[in-house]
Amino acid sequence: MTPRTTRSPDCTTRLAELVGRLPLAEKVHLLTGETAFTLPGSDRIGLAPLAFSDGPTGVRGLKFVGGDAVALFPSATLIAGAGAWDDGIAEEVGRMLAEEAQRQHIHVVLGPTVNLHRSPLGGRLFEAYSEDPYLTGRTAAAYVRGMQQRGTAACLKHLVANESETLRNFMDSRVSETALRELYLLPFEMAVQDAGAWSMMAAYNDVNGVPATEQDHVQNGIVKGEWGWDGLIMSDWFATKRTAASANGGLDLVMPGPDGPWGDRLVAAVRAGEVAEEAVDDHVVRLLRLADRVGGLTPEGPEPRRWAQDLPAVDSPVRQEQLRRIAARGMTVVANNGVLPLAADGRADGAVALIGRHAIDTVDMGGGSATVNPPYQSTVAEGLTALLGDRVRVTDGVAVRSRPVAADPAFLTDPATGAPGMQVVLLAADGTELSRYHSDSSAISIGRDDDLDQDPATAVLTTTLANDAGPVLLGAIGAGAWTVAGGAGEITARLRFAGKDPGETMLRPPAFAGTVDLPAAATVTATVALDPVDWRELLLGDPALGLAEESHLLDMTALGLTALVAAPAPRPDDELIAAAEAAAASAGTAVVVVGLTEEDETEAADKQTLALPGRQDELVARVAAAAGRTVVVVNAATPVLMPWLAEVDAVLVAGLPGQEGGHAVAAALTGALEPAGRLVTSWPAADGAAPAWDVVPGEDLVLPYDDGTFIGHRGYHAGHAPAPLFWFGHGLGYGTWEYGTVQAHEGGAGLEVTVEVTNTSARDSRETVQVYLEPAEEDQPIRLVGYRGADVAAGAAAVVPVTCDDRLLRRWDEATGTWAPLAGGGELVVARGLGDVRARVSLA
Repeated sequence: MTPRTTRSPDCTTRLAELVGRLPLAEKVHLLTGETAFTLPGSDRIGLAPLAFSDGPTGVRGLKFVGGDAVALFPSATLIAGAGAWDDGIAEEVGRMLAEEAQRQHIHVVLGPTVNLHRSPLGGRLFEAYSEDPYLTGRTAAAYVRGMQQRGTAACLKHLVANESETLRNFMDSRVSETALRELYLLPFEMAVQDAGAWSMMAAYNDVNGVPATEQDHVQNGIVKGEWGWDGLIMSDWFATKRTAASANGGLDLVMPGPDGPWGDRLVAAVRAGEVAEEAVDDHVVRLLRLADRVGGLTPEGPEPRRWAQDLPAVDSPVRQEQLRRIAARGMTVVANNGVLPLAADGRADGAVALIGRHAIDTVDMGGGSATVNPPYQSTVAEGLTALLGDRVRVTDGVAVRSRPVAADPAFLTDPATGAPGMQVVLLAADGTELSRYHSDSSAISIGRDDDLDQDPATAVLTTTLANDAGPVLLGAIGAGAWTVAGGAGEITARLRFAGKDPGETMLRPPAFAGTVDLPAAATVTATVALDPVDWRELLLGDPALGLAEESHLLDMTALGLTALVAAPAPRPDDELIAAAEAAAASAGTAVVVVGLTEEDETEAADKQTLALPGRQDELVARVAAAAGRTVVVVNAATPVLMPWLAEVDAVLVAGLPGQEGGHAVAAALTGALEPAGRLVTSWPAADGAAPAWDVVPGEDLVLPYDDGTFIGHRGYHAGHAPAPLFWFGHGLGYGTWEYGTVQAHEGGAGLEVTVEVTNTSARDSRETVQVYLEPAEEDQPIRLVGYRGADVAAGAAAVVPVTCDDRLLRRWDEATGTWAPLAGGGELVVARGLGDVRARVSLA
C-alpha cells in the first residue's frame, strides 16, 4: 500500500481534534504499550491496536522465543557493504522486511540501527551499518524508503550515543556537542531528511548526564525543533527512568506494557502541574500520526487495513535468491593472491578440504533482540558441497564457544507427540499443573510469551535425543536449581544471575553443561526450580546506579529464557587439529572457516579482545603449513585479528550471512556471485590499536568519547592510532581497476566528482568509487563525502559521477551554536578505501 504522509496543517488539526475527544487518563493510557510488543487501541477515535516487532535481521513477530518461522536476513554490516555500498540493495531489503511485517500484521519494524561502530569491541555492532556517519545515514535512508513505501513504519535506533553494551542501562556517554552533531546524530538526520522516517527509539544510556529518554536538548530541541520532525519517539524496552522528566523531555511512548513509569504516575504529574497537558496532547498527536501512516487510524468508521496477500514464503525460491544474492554481494575479499575464485583456479578440479567448526555450524545471525526463528540455516559445508560435490572433504575444527548453547531441535523428539522438540510442563508452587505443551524449540520464554495467571515455580522439559550410545553433552540455560537426568546419569547445578542488566535474563542467562554417558535414543528430563530476580531490591540497593523509584527497569520481573543443552560430546581440540592438517595436506586446497559466535556479537555484552576464540588461530596456521593453498573465510560481522595473514593465500570476510549464508559463501568462493563488498569498519592490527577502544565505563559510570570527531578511519588517517590491518572502504572483489581522468565541478546538486574507471580484468565486475574530503583546517578530520558503484564489463571503461553531500562539507561551531561551512581549500581524495588512494584534486 502507499504510505500515508500526514504533515499538512489540516491533518495536524484533524489529529488534534481526535485527541480532544479523550479524557486525560485515556490519553495517557495510549502512551504505554498494552503488551510487550503491542499498543492499545481506542474505539472512541477509531484507533486500532498497533503491533511492533524487532527487525534488524528479520521481522521476528510478537513472541521473543518460539514464534512463527520468519526469514533471516544478512546482518546490517553486509547490507551496508552489499554490492559495494549499493543504495538499491538497502532499499530492496526495506521492501522485503515490509513484506515480512505485513505477513504477520506488524505495523512498525524496530530498525534500522544507526549507531556507529565507534569501538570494534562493541557487542552489538553487527546490527549497525558502519563506523562512518555518512555511509550509515545513506544506507538507513534507502532502507527506510523501501520499507515505508510499502506502508510499514521504520524505527531509527538508538537515540543517541549508544555504541557499547556494558552497563548500558546506567552508563553515561560523555560526547562533545560537535561530535554529537557531526557524527552520532547525522545518520538520524539523513534518514529524516532523505526518507521521512516515521519513528525513532530512545536509548538506554545517559548522554552527558541526562538519560536518553529525557533528552530535551536532543529530542525536543534538535530532532523535533531544528529538524521539524513530526514523528514519534518511543523508549527502548524498559529504558524509561523517570515520569515527568521523560514526558517533558520529548519521549512520546513508553515500551513495553502494560506497566511502566507513566500511567497513573503521569496523570498525577499532569494534575500536579509537573507536566503540561499540552505535552501529553503532543505525544498522542504523534502516536495518531504514526497510526494514520500505517493504516491503523480510521475515525470515520471501520476500515480495516488491507494487508498484502500472495507474499513470498520465508523459504520460497524468491526469498532464497534474494537472501543469497544480497549476502554474497556484501561479502568482502580482503586478501587474494589469485587463488579466488576457486572455479577460476586451474587446479580447482582437485579435492578441497573444508575445515572448521564454522564450516559445519555456520553462524548466520547474532545474539539478542536481533535473533529470529528462521525456517532453516544453511552451512558452508552444505553450500560448498552443493556446488562442488564430492570434491569437498569436510573436517570439523576446534571449539569456538565458552558457553553452552541451546540444543538443536533436530536433535530432540517430543516423546508425547513424536515431533521435533520437547514436552514442556509448567507447575505452580503447590505442584498444580499450569500448562503443558509441545515446543518446537529447545528454548522457552517464561513470563513473557505465555498467558498464565501466575508465574510458574517449576518447569519440566522432557525429550528423546537422537544420540548414539556413549558420552553426550547435557546441561541447561536459565536461573534456577537444575536437575538434568537421562539413563543412569544425572547432573545438577544451581544457576544464579549475577549481572545488573535485567535484559540479560533473556539475552545472556547463566548456563552449565557436563558430559554424561547415555544409551542410544535416551530420554532426558530437565527439571528447574525457577529463580526470578528481584530487580527492585537488587538495583535500588546499589546507590551508584542512581535509579529512581519509578524506573521502568524495576518492572522487569519476568523469569526469562530457559533452555535445554544437549549435543554429541565434542572431540578434543588436539585431535581435531591433527585431522585438519591431514585433510589439508591430502587435498592441496584448504578452505578454513573461522569466526565469532553469538557469545561475541550480541546485545547486552561487549567483547574484551579481537582475537578469535579458542585455538582458531593455531588451526589456521597449522593448516596453512600443511596445505598447498589456503583460503580463510571469516564468519564474523566485526573485526578479528589475523596473526596468520601472511601465511594464507586469500581471506573472505563473510559476515553473519542469514539463512542462505552457507550457499552465499559458496557462491562467493567459486565466483558464481561476486563478493563485491567493501569494509564498513576499519580492522585494527592489534588489540588496543584503534582511535577508540574502551567500552567499559569507569567507576563513575562515565564513558568519555575522547576520540571526538576522529572516529574510525578519520582517526587512523590523522595518526591517532597505528595504521589498521585493513582500511574502511577496502575490498578487492574479483576485478582489477585502473583510474583515469578525475574532475571536480559544481553541479546542480552541489560539488560533483567524475571519475573514469577501467575494468582491466577478464571478468565483469563492480567497482565502488569513494570520494573523501581532507579539509585544509588542521583540526578537521578527513571524511567520506560521497560514493557510487558501477557495474563494468570486462575490459570496458565507465565514467562514474559522485555527488558530494553538503552535510559533510560543514562543521559545528560550538561558540555560536550553529553550522558553519568548512574553510576553503583542502583536497578531494579519490580512493578504493583510504589504503588505496587513486587520485587527489585540490580545492584551493
